[in-house]
Amino acid sequence: MPTYRPRSLAEDLRARDDAALGALLRARPDLLSPVPSDVASLAARATTRPSVQRALDLLDRFRLQVLEVLCVLPEPADEATVSKALGVDAGAALTDLHGQALVYRDTEGGLVVPRTVLDVAGQPGGLGPPAEQALLVYGPRRIARVATDLGLEPTGDPVGTARAIAALFLDAQRLDDLLATASPAAREALDALAWGPPTGRLDNAGREVDADTATTPVEWLLAHGLLVAVDARTVVLPREVGLHLRGGLVHREAAPAIPEHVTTPVDQVHVNRTAGGAAATVVRQVEDLLELWAVAPPRVLRAGGLGVRDRARTAAALDVDEESLTLLVEVAQAAALLAAGDDGVDEVWLPTTGFDDWQDSPVSARWLTLVRAWRDTTRTPGLAGARDQRGKTLAPLGPDLDRTLAPVVRRAVLADLAAVPEGQATTVESLAERLRWRAPRRGGRLQDDLVTWTVGEAGVLGLAAGTAVSRPARLFAAGDEDAAAALLEAALPPLLDHVLLQADLTAVAPGPLGSDLARRLRLVADVESTGGATVYRFTEASVRRAFDAGWSSGDVADLLSRHSRTPVPQPLSYLVEDVARRHGRVRVSAAASFVRCEDEAILGELLTDRRAVALRLRRLAPTVLAAQSSADVVLSRLREMGYAPAAEGADGDVVVRRPESRRTSAQRSPERSAAVPPQPKAALLDAAVRALRAGERAATVTVSRPTADVLAMLTQAAAGGESLWIGYVDAEGRGSQRVIEPVSVEGGHVSAYDHLRGAVRSFAVHRITGVSAMDDQPAP
Repeated sequence: MPTYRPRSLAEDLRARDDAALGALLRARPDLLSPVPSDVASLAARATTRPSVQRALDLLDRFRLQVLEVLCVLPEPADEATVSKALGVDAGAALTDLHGQALVYRDTEGGLVVPRTVLDVAGQPGGLGPPAEQALLVYGPRRIARVATDLGLEPTGDPVGTARAIAALFLDAQRLDDLLATASPAAREALDALAWGPPTGRLDNAGREVDADTATTPVEWLLAHGLLVAVDARTVVLPREVGLHLRGGLVHREAAPAIPEHVTTPVDQVHVNRTAGGAAATVVRQVEDLLELWAVAPPRVLRAGGLGVRDRARTAAALDVDEESLTLLVEVAQAAALLAAGDDGVDEVWLPTTGFDDWQDSPVSARWLTLVRAWRDTTRTPGLAGARDQRGKTLAPLGPDLDRTLAPVVRRAVLADLAAVPEGQATTVESLAERLRWRAPRRGGRLQDDLVTWTVGEAGVLGLAAGTAVSRPARLFAAGDEDAAAALLEAALPPLLDHVLLQADLTAVAPGPLGSDLARRLRLVADVESTGGATVYRFTEASVRRAFDAGWSSGDVADLLSRHSRTPVPQPLSYLVEDVARRHGRVRVSAAASFVRCEDEAILGELLTDRRAVALRLRRLAPTVLAAQSSADVVLSRLREMGYAPAAEGADGDVVVRRPESRRTSAQRSPERSAAVPPQPKAALLDAAVRALRAGERAATVTVSRPTADVLAMLTQAAAGGESLWIGYVDAEGRGSQRVIEPVSVEGGHVSAYDHLRGAVRSFAVHRITGVSAMDDQPAP
């Protein structure tokens, strides 16, 4: 008689010590939500399909290969058999799989795979289904015919006959003898399917044939069960036959170690300098973006997101491509610096109130806010511009760019880049291949794309230069974020308080400017180009913009003289004086509307200028014209015509129209479930293990305690503020175990906080079947 006696996963878990249970919960943290009431509940949760899928998705390629071998071998398996089928030692991997409750040991130490794990694993190693399972798609007559052609006696029971055929295929000598009778063409067909996929296409596969009526090599294989027709056009290679053809190996090649990095030498000083410059640049670009949208916010699309025209306009204003713009807006939103707000008419994209605090922080702190938000967000900028299954284009800031895998891949890629020695760069393909080894079930095109996008985005955000990371990035990847920010701050060039004015009406900032100076320059001049140096261009329109905001010519002159290391060029002085002289000479008032000017000749010019026809001007007085258009329209048209009008209030004073800088409340996107649950803290693990042990003890509580003893324990616990495990039967006869904190005991009832319900309730003492202190040791 065999000595093997099966036992359950729950029994295996009960035999483990506290450290082993804690290790299981650490490896599979989803089992903690909520904490199981006892070990039986833990075992049940560990074998649910969602939990098993999560656990298998986190296995590396080698441990997945070992598990697939276990799924193929007859149960119970042992370490030697598994290692032989794999071709390398599998001891350490088997220990890990057992620790994660993906396999358990029977009473004799044999390894058993839980049924749910078998189901989720699918077709292990690219092998087909077991012969018995595959043959049962046939009717009884065809199964009997296959058995007869194999020299077996049909049993009359199709299941028993299919099992006998499978047993023959497990006999290596008998299977070798059968294969020796196959034609070369038949062997070639088998060899083509041996290493997967195990299925092939065949017309009329469902036609019943036997050894006498077979006319082709494939029909001969079907007659002898070496191939099985699963439908009218598909044949499959039974698992036992495929494994035999592979020489007993489940995988062509075992992968016990992660692939090595492919590296090339780089200048680390150059990497640090390039990444540092990119870090300063991305901080400035986000600031410029939000300053721009504070004044002229783009409308939120009806379906959510940012429109094509607004993308093009903003990209041109920031001097970036649309791919970089998408990253900037997504990171700004993830950092809670940008959100949708109401401008009174439409929903628009606006900076949040947190933007002002962010602006006041050092550059390194602002950078840290951005890269932390990018690393942790599920938003995936690389998907923008692609089409969904309905053919709809995915827009930046739209609702369809969330992918739970994104932060997982970003963290993995950053950690892998940081593992490359300083002075070395790796390749994107090397990073992707190593990640495919770490999580082969989770891999696919999206994961590979995320690797590529992560490397590119890390370069824009100042974490890397190509595929080599900077020193601050290494600290950031290791979790030492404050040290990363401090190192970046020390490496950044100091903020400048000056520019170089040029005779061609430009100002060159040879480095990063302080925020206040940069904002003032952007008001009086337009940003023409960015990079190592920022070029600002002064135009009539930009200078007029400053005057419209309430500046005087003296304010502009003071800004230029105080912050220029070169003398103010004459052409620039002339431009400022000319715009100042003409600004406000023509005044526009609201009454749908009036134009006033002390120079009658200018008003005469307006009346005869064809470009002003649409305004429908007419003279009311020598120095006053009436217009049929609104004041804003008149102001805009006169500016287009080359005048410098100023808005006038009802009291005759010039109206200062400063650009309105709007804000909205911070809004974080709804949290998405993480692809990998966070690691539980040690205190939670310890408490969970104690709760499991207490649950086991409570499950064995009996009514052996007299009612007086129960009352005494309840009263003592109420006085001392202690917790107890009780067994309780409700009015409908349903039993349960729970933890309670007694508050008072009187009138045959105990008032207690019930941890199961999370509320204070009353328990009838006569329904308490047993009671146990939380720190009681189980009875032997």
